[in-house]
Amino acid sequence: MKSQRALLALAITAGLLALSGCKPSDQAAPEASAPAEDADAFVARVNQTVKDTTPELTSAAWLGATYINKDTQRLESLANERWLAKNNEFIAQAKTYDAEGLSAPTARAIHLLKTSSSLPAPRDPAKLKELTEITSRLGATYGAGKWCVDGKDCKDIGQVSEILADTEGSSYEQMKAAWEGWHTIAQPMRKDYERFVELTNEGAREMGFANTGEVWRAGYDMTPADFQTEADRLWGQVQPLYEQLQCYTRGKLEEKYGEQGSIDGMIPAHLTGNLWQQDWGNLWPLLQPYEGVGSLDVTGALKKQRDAILADLVSKAGGMGKLTASQQVEIERQADLEMATRMTKLAESFYTGLGMPALPESFYTESQLVQPRDRDVVCHASAWPMDTVGEDVRIKMCIKPNEEELTTIYHELGHIYYYLAYKDQAPVFQNGAHDGFHEAIGDTIVLSMTPEYLASIGLVDKPAVSEEAVINGQMRMALAKVAFLPFGLMIDRWRWGVFDGSITPDKYNQAWWELKAKYQGVAPAGGARGEEFFDAGAKYHVPGNTPYTRYFLSHVLQFQFYKSLCDASGHTGPLYTCNFANNPEAGKRYWAMMQRGASQPWQQTLKELTGGEQMDASAVLEYFAPLQSWLEEQNKGKTCGWEAAKS
Repeated sequence: MKSQRALLALAITAGLLALSGCKPSDQAAPEASAPAEDADAFVARVNQTVKDTTPELTSAAWLGATYINKDTQRLESLANERWLAKNNEFIAQAKTYDAEGLSAPTARAIHLLKTSSSLPAPRDPAKLKELTEITSRLGATYGAGKWCVDGKDCKDIGQVSEILADTEGSSYEQMKAAWEGWHTIAQPMRKDYERFVELTNEGAREMGFANTGEVWRAGYDMTPADFQTEADRLWGQVQPLYEQLQCYTRGKLEEKYGEQGSIDGMIPAHLTGNLWQQDWGNLWPLLQPYEGVGSLDVTGALKKQRDAILADLVSKAGGMGKLTASQQVEIERQADLEMATRMTKLAESFYTGLGMPALPESFYTESQLVQPRDRDVVCHASAWPMDTVGEDVRIKMCIKPNEEELTTIYHELGHIYYYLAYKDQAPVFQNGAHDGFHEAIGDTIVLSMTPEYLASIGLVDKPAVSEEAVINGQMRMALAKVAFLPFGLMIDRWRWGVFDGSITPDKYNQAWWELKAKYQGVAPAGGARGEEFFDAGAKYHVPGNTPYTRYFLSHVLQFQFYKSLCDASGHTGPLYTCNFANNPEAGKRYWAMMQRGASQPWQQTLKELTGGEQMDASAVLEYFAPLQSWLEEQNKGKTCGWEAAKS
């Protein structure tokens, strides 16, 4: 999974349509009065309200993300405030109904509404207003964040990421400075975040939960405690594979940087080619097992296409020399937009090849595909359902012609097609079976982007088949998928501790790095980072209040989905060679699952596709079996693991 992956629109729409399945804490909730209408009428009113309100909410949120200024922050905050007040009313009334005797759809809707917000808001109007202002401010601070040296030479997240990504051209000190520089953008968020925790915890207690983290864990058709145990079980399945990859990577960094290449058996945070150490793909030049074997230069092919588009536009304009400086900038922008559109249509063709519908015409006119030149925007990739009828869906990205961005588009269209698949469900059921499903849809498609598939769409030559090429291909995939797994788990481990008070504000940064050490085996160069920093806030999903365990779950589910779709397509041979593009049976089964939305417990939906009701990482291990054996052979004689992982 890529660093800029976001899901359903924002906190408001995630709260609007969030799945739940819960056993609240033993703490008593405020008593609610007897219901003023029967359950069927109540659910019908909720559905109509959601349908009527969604366009206003999503438009305000869209403006807040694509036109960052004080006016759009105000509009977004006010829209949030109105919705959260209404949602509090719905939650309180939902608690007054007994599920016994209700129809199955009504009982399910009541069940979902009882924990319908990832942003539990206090009922006090003044505190609710304060919370919405804080959430808008946190998002805007992140979106406008820049690393500035001596108040000048300011770089946004894209420019900082480019320094880190150039693991061959950037020096150790340049990467360290860029990594530290980006993390300064989070320092002003710290006080706001402390207050955010206080306010959402108050809202959670009013809902009958101990804290906000418990609300989040309740959304999985099992108790919060059982869900945490389930996540730990899944991590236990994949942890040995990750530890082998970490060991191999650390060894290569030590070969290149000497003593600076590791810190007590851990990887220096600024040396993975990624701001958060969640994707190690930029270390490919250092980590590739067999140099040049099975090389797939997708980025080179995409950049070549973009250059050809620009050359054609310049030729039609009579040559670059005839253009003013502003016209040259504009023609570059046109080339960027045309290339971004071409990449998006390529991704769309995979979905339509499975029998899914073409995207609405408005998708291409309303989406943000490239970064505007005249304003601050949130470039973090996200997919948006602007209404509940499937007429207006969009993505928000700042697309560049490279392989990472291409796979991100395939991922984001997974969200879009999920929206379209369940658009005929009642609004309260318009969500993923659980939030990990939403993240897994597009990534399952990415797994099918095999070398054979990339050759079929003209991005690479027909690949040579050899054991060395297999290991190289698996390593490329592991640097994205396996490297991500502990990161996907630790972010919410930190937030759950923050919400339940076991991580106090004076230990925010200490606890962050303790968890990164424990799960990822990474550490900051230069020693411990003190509490003057707020390094968690340098990751979008923390100020953006997006629960993150969904991404970890998706990295398990996508391999389960992939294996099932490969079986449906009649694939034979090793799992990692499967490409189900253009297979109608695979498309039919996938679409049928997606149409269910949140209308039934996720275990039932999972069983309909995979035959089992339990999330299981065995398909991950089956897929990477050749690489795991190879890594174990390479790591023989080395001391793998790190001390923090034992704590």
